[in-house]
Amino acid sequence: MRSLRDFTSGVGFFLQGFGWVARNGRWWLFGLIPALIAFAVYVVALVFLGTNASGLAEAMTPFADSWGWRELFRTLVGIALFLGGLALAVLTFAAITLTIGGPFYERLSAEADPLSSEDEQPWWRTLPRSIRDSLVTLFYVLLFTVPLFFLGFVPVVGQTVVPVIGAVISGFFLTIELTTLSLERRGMLRKDRFALLRTNMASALGFGVAAFLLFLVPFVAVIAMPAAVAGAALLVRTRLAPTPS
Repeated sequence: MRSLRDFTSGVGFFLQGFGWVARNGRWWLFGLIPALIAFAVYVVALVFLGTNASGLAEAMTPFADSWGWRELFRTLVGIALFLGGLALAVLTFAAITLTIGGPFYERLSAEADPLSSEDEQPWWRTLPRSIRDSLVTLFYVLLFTVPLFFLGFVPVVGQTVVPVIGAVISGFFLTIELTTLSLERRGMLRKDRFALLRTNMASALGFGVAAFLLFLVPFVAVIAMPAAVAGAALLVRTRLAPTPS
């Protein structure tokens, strides 16, 4: 029962992020800038992938040249390539946007989660470490989600169990990415952040799964990104690493 309450609480912090940006509209607009840049990059990449999927599929399957049903097979491979690219875009959107907009989101996070000057780590000191940690997190995400992508083609299981597991795993790592800003500002290293989120697993999953499901809608992810950063800052401040008043 407590786990369910904590999960619901995590969802609540994500919604609180929308409330915070609604009350602080200029920060929402400020946070849209890197999200729009990342979105434009992904749109160009996905259009390129969609346009060239059939050619890539043909290049990847020379062994099928003599098959009578090679065109159908390569069409399915092309569709799988595009869906894989789309899934990768969803999984990496937050990490890439946070990397592009590091100073932007540092300031937004600092507004939602103010710290005393002696506790605050400057962004120029934490940014290189944040980029490195984002790459490590992305490696773990791919380690889990690439096998799940292929399991998605298994009848029944791929349409029921796999999407749920994928949402849970992706949600947890999304929470890791979004809380990095506030936890980095407190000087916490990656292994300590991972340990803290594992200890608060239900809240982390509630926040991350809610964000992940919303981020599945392409342009909504852009609009929601500043709110997700603010919500993560509130989650850290209130639940994960409470700041004494």
